[in-house]
This record gives sequence, C-alpha cells and structure tokens, in this order.
Amino acid sequence: MIWKRSAVLRFYSVCGLLLQGSQGQFPLTQNVTVVEGGTAILTCRVDQNDNTSLQWSNPAQQTLYFDDKKALRDNRIELVRASWHELSISVSDVSLSDEGQYTCSLFTMPVKTSKAYLTVLGVPEKPQISGFSSPVMEGDLMQLTCKTSGSKPAADIRWFKNDKEIKDVKYLKEEDANRKTFTVSSTLDFRVDRSDDGVAVICRVDHESLNATPQVAMQVLEIHYTPSVKIIPSTPFPQEGQPLILTCESKGKPLPEPVLWTKDGGELPDPDRMVVSGRELNILFLNKTDNGTYRCEATNTIGQSSAEYVLIVHDVPNTLLPTTIIPSLTTATVTTTVAITTSPTTSATTSSIRDPNALAGQTGPDHALIGGIVAVVVFVTLCSIFLLGRYLARHKGTYLTNEAKGAEDAPDADTAIINAEGSQVNAEEKKEYFI
Repeated sequence: MIWKRSAVLRFYSVCGLLLQGSQGQFPLTQNVTVVEGGTAILTCRVDQNDNTSLQWSNPAQQTLYFDDKKALRDNRIELVRASWHELSISVSDVSLSDEGQYTCSLFTMPVKTSKAYLTVLGVPEKPQISGFSSPVMEGDLMQLTCKTSGSKPAADIRWFKNDKEIKDVKYLKEEDANRKTFTVSSTLDFRVDRSDDGVAVICRVDHESLNATPQVAMQVLEIHYTPSVKIIPSTPFPQEGQPLILTCESKGKPLPEPVLWTKDGGELPDPDRMVVSGRELNILFLNKTDNGTYRCEATNTIGQSSAEYVLIVHDVPNTLLPTTIIPSLTTATVTTTVAITTSPTTSATTSSIRDPNALAGQTGPDHALIGGIVAVVVFVTLCSIFLLGRYLARHKGTYLTNEAKGAEDAPDADTAIINAEGSQVNAEEKKEYFI
C-alpha cells in the first residue's frame, strides 16, 4: 500500500510539472491586411516551446499546415518557415473570399489558440466621367458624373477644376451584387463661361488600396461663346500728317470671321488712304476730315460683337525759339519773334468755328500750346533782365561828380574848392537822365 501511494504521488507531480510548463507557452499572431490579388503572410510565434506542434487553419476550420506538413491542397498556400518557435505560411493571389479569421493552435494540454484576421481590400476600378457633350454654349448648366466600382471599403471621390478642389458635390454609395464591394458615384453641377474653355476637370478616386497613388479621370471642356472685341491704336496722340494703325483684337470660339470696319455708321470714306489689312485699319496722312467714330465688328456662329474708337486728329505744334539782338552800347533792345499755331478756338467773346467733322466737346484750349507760350515769355524776360544788367555794369563809373572834376585840374586843395563852386553854375547843363 505504501508503494502504490508513492507511485501515485510521483505521477501527479510529473503531470503538475508538465501543466505548469505549458502555462508559459502562448502562440502570438497579428492581423494582416492585403490588397486583392496580393500575397498575405500569416505568422505564429511561441517564445517558450517544449517541442509542441503548431497548426494554421482557415476561417472554415480547415487545417492548412501542421508543423511543416501541408494539409490542404491549395497551390496558393506555401510554407515560409517552420520551427518549434514559429510557423509562417503565405497565401498568394488573395481574393475577397479569403477574408476572415485564421487560427494558430499550440497543441499543449489544453490546446492554446491565437486568432489573426485577414482583411482583403477591394481595388476600385478606373473612374469614368459621363455627362459631357461637346460643345457647350456659354451660360449653360453642365452636370458631370464620376463613377467607380469594386472598392472595399467604399472609395472616396474628389473633384478638381484648374487644380482647385470643388467641395459642393453630390456623393452616392451602393453595395455591389457580391455584397462585399461598393460602387460610388459623384455628381458635379456648375454653369460654364468663356473662362472654362480648355479647362481640365479632374475626378480623383482615393482609396487605401492604391498606395497613395490615386486613380484619375479627366475631361477637357470646350465652350463656345460670342466674340469679344477691342480696338488698339498705334499711338495714343494722333497728329495731323502722321499715319495711324487701328488693330481690331477679337477673341471668340469658333474663331471670328474677318472683321468689318466702318466710320460714323457708314463705309470708309477714303479707301485710298484707309486700307484694311486683315484685322488692321491703316490710315495714311491723317487730317481733320478723319475725325469721327470708327467701329470694328466681329462675327462667329454664336453671335456678333463690336467696339468703337473715337479719333481726334490733333494739330502739330510749330514753335520757334526766341532770338535776341543787342545793338550799340548806349541802348539795349530785345526783339523776340514767336510763331504760334493754335487750334481753331477763339476767345469767349467771339463765336468759335468748328471743323464740321470734329466731334462735339473737342474745342477746348490746347494746354500744351499755352504752356509753350508761357515758357517762351519767361525765357525772353530773363534774357532781357540779364542783358540790361550787363550793360549797366559795363558803364558804371564813367560819370564823375562835379567835385571830382574840379579836383582833377586844381594844383592844391583851395583851388579845387573854388573850381568846384564855379562848376555849380553849369551843373544844370551837365545833368543826364536815365530811364
């Protein structure tokens, strides 16, 4: 009885040691995310293992690998590493059906398990833009729709126009027939104008399966609009006798036809001097009869537009520089000749004579000409003052006093005084007047 009791005690002690050792053994796994069509690596590790077997099984609880022995006939499943501390397998060409919870089992007493969830990402298809019909007329309302299918989870769609994101859009998400992936669509509404012609509208699909490289679809807009017209003169200050070129700058889609030039609502009056070359009007040797309103008209299949230019031919300034004549030493005479050509505007007390072809409101004073006259008068005045001062300075001291003249001929001081007193008699005769 004593022997049996000791044997039983030894058996329980051995079992207790085995159980205590197995309690320190735990399989460790990690969840895995893979893109559809990619390869997933499932790894199970045990830090402390007393040669206990490891096993991988799929969500259907089918054994894939038991230690280094393959259990399921699936060519996509391969052994990566097998040891007492690790069992790693790979699943290639992963499909959405492979998603689920995989189990790693450590065959201790009791069996210990660890779960790893395999997530398969559905890659969205290349997006497509619909709703555009070329061409679109300026002012029309355009509706564009971008659509993509097969994403898991649902993809995100963003719109860009001229590299600027458009926020005000509609978004729709629908589950596909396989109940795993999604079809998403986004609609963009906006009213077009001529600045949208040639602009690229981009639909961008963002998804975690795309590795930060989004898929895009692009639509280049074609907008038709009426012409815009602008007249550009070759000089801002046209003068009589000079040539003038008026350029009619027109933009439109379709491209406007050759432009039409008119003057004051009618045809050009002088075809010999007014030559039309393409979009340019060349006027040779301007004169007062050319004054008037010139109009440029541009037309395309959408409509017509025009611009006007009011031509005012200015007189050519003709101002001569002042000339100065200095006569003899006793007089200083300044003669100034100024030739001035003024515009045909008389004083306020007389009636003004206007060019019959000139426009109303163009008979005001020529400020440039008035400034020139003032400058000439100032210049002549300064020259006169300078010459008169110079003349007086040169003759300073030529006239002596009576006392000085008496002292010149006297041998002594008394005689000089007598001579000076005598000269007072003729003082009135020697007076000179200067003006």
